[in-house]
Amino acid sequence: MKVLQRYFTTEIVRSVLFALAVLLALIAFFDLTSELQSVGRGGYKLQHAFFFVLLGMPGNAYELMPIAALIGTIYTLSQFAARSEFTIMRASSMSTTMTAAMLFKIGLIFVLATVLIGEFIAPKSAEFAEKIKLRAKGASISQQFKSGLWSKDVIRAGGMTGEVVGSRFVNIREIRPDGELQGVKLYEFDRNQHLTSMILAGHANYQGTHMWRMSDVVQTDFANGASVEDITRSIATKKFASKDLVSEITPEILSVLFADPDRMSAYNLNSYIGHLKENNQHTERYEIAFWKKVVYPLSVLVMMALALPFAYLHFRAGGVSLKIFTGIMIGVSFQLVNTLFSHLGLLNTWPPFVTAALPSTLFLLVAIGVLWRIERRH
Repeated sequence: MKVLQRYFTTEIVRSVLFALAVLLALIAFFDLTSELQSVGRGGYKLQHAFFFVLLGMPGNAYELMPIAALIGTIYTLSQFAARSEFTIMRASSMSTTMTAAMLFKIGLIFVLATVLIGEFIAPKSAEFAEKIKLRAKGASISQQFKSGLWSKDVIRAGGMTGEVVGSRFVNIREIRPDGELQGVKLYEFDRNQHLTSMILAGHANYQGTHMWRMSDVVQTDFANGASVEDITRSIATKKFASKDLVSEITPEILSVLFADPDRMSAYNLNSYIGHLKENNQHTERYEIAFWKKVVYPLSVLVMMALALPFAYLHFRAGGVSLKIFTGIMIGVSFQLVNTLFSHLGLLNTWPPFVTAALPSTLFLLVAIGVLWRIERRH
């Protein structure tokens, strides 16, 4: 069995990597064609478009890995069947269960690779690609919003660990590609939703450990409970060259607001979900994206299970090209169903885990059903 395991592993890994390379080249061609429309705007040149497409490839590899695993496994098993190798293996007492176990071990390699790409490589490369594009165009991130970016935060006594004493609404006019905030407005309220202060800052830079350093600060404090006659005396305005702000909002949280949740890492999504819950905001969209991030790598195993029945189809039942085309259609169908269920789950408020896991579960049941029928015939 060790010899067969190595043989299966070598052939399938080679086929899957080749299928992934072909799919990535195809997607890169379409992405580059799309980016060429932006060349010439500002300082955005052809080399920037090439870099942008290149840095987007890890994210594409993450999304295409299940399809590549399906196509590569189908091709390898179809070749085994065409050369009668699989028939010889079965005659040598190799059962369907043993074959499935070998595919499972190989699939774990691709599951691990998918997790590494999705958690560490793709999010960083996508963020870097956007920064390159923005720098080249001389644009800022939040220029697409007429009123800037809005976010909600909580105010704690004694920094980040104290009791919640109020809430804060943050408005940011622009976020520069280097992470600097420009045109910052803070509206702070107490527990009774009374406005206590308004802070305007020209710039803000992140110092780490939930600390922002604001520059050119104008702070207006409002005293609660003042009468109408004393309203002018209840307002105090102060100016500071710089002022530190402790906030749960970090650059990672701000990056989630602009990025596609499906391209974010599970760690960043989980952090942002906690921030939203802390501020009593809706989390359904990000929870679905989080659970999809957890479940999606396992879909590689599902796709390889769907490929197993093709080993039992002899060459005369259909050429290898037909089987590969069928595999492509199955992979595309899986992606469409996965996207469809994400929208249906959000609209119908299904449990996030069920929404993320249901497509893979349905396709796994189909694979088990097909294998069961094949076992009965043989």
